[in-house]
Amino acid sequence: MRQGLDSRATEIFRLFQSEQRETGEGAPAMSTATEAANSGTAARVRCQRIGCDAMFTDDDNPEGSCQYHPSPLFHDGMKEWSCCKQRSHDFSLFLAIPGCTTGKHTTEKPVTKAVSANPPKATPIQYSKQGVGADGCARCRQGFFCSDHGSQPKVQKPAATDDTKKEPVEKSSVPPPKKRIDINEPRTCKNKGCGKSYKEKDNHDSACNYHPGPAVFHDRMRGWKCCDIHVKEFDEFMEIPPCTKGWHNADAV
Repeated sequence: MRQGLDSRATEIFRLFQSEQRETGEGAPAMSTATEAANSGTAARVRCQRIGCDAMFTDDDNPEGSCQYHPSPLFHDGMKEWSCCKQRSHDFSLFLAIPGCTTGKHTTEKPVTKAVSANPPKATPIQYSKQGVGADGCARCRQGFFCSDHGSQPKVQKPAATDDTKKEPVEKSSVPPPKKRIDINEPRTCKNKGCGKSYKEKDNHDSACNYHPGPAVFHDRMRGWKCCDIHVKEFDEFMEIPPCTKGWHNADAV
């Protein structure tokens, strides 16, 4: 759909430029060529570069005499020169923007290939559920929902019987034993925005760069509430630099 709109905009641009040349300055060009032929001098021809449209001869065409634009860009009704980023909604004002590139005049028509404002995105690589586990998945390691590993069937706990419900539950006053950690064992940080591998012996209060969160998804925008940065594309969202320093944490929820 986008490629179709870009092609249509390019065609309209060509027709508009041709119409301007035919109606605005076609007659003077004919008379100039006739006068040149009658006088025996070299005929002056019109430069075909976009944004120039000047008359010249081969003998009077030094380097830098032509001021033009390489190519236009069309997006959502906006016309923009991809070379100098100047834009306008109106075709007449758009063509009146002075050229930003210099060179020699030419009679060869340039190929006006409109550049799309939304370049084709790279096709994401699909990983097999059997090839990459949750521990090796970038989304799972950073705490995001993953369609490959987020829909695994959960083990159903047996329903409590009436006898179990009637038995008084005694609260244990003994705290659970702390998990023994090997300081040389490689671990993966699960803080949002980090996901790096580390060893506990190298961990300290500024070793981790992460987002305390939470992540916010609203109206096709993605961002972090902690640093109030929001973008449209998921790849740009993943590239938002972390805003907080702290300890690496392999047991983050």
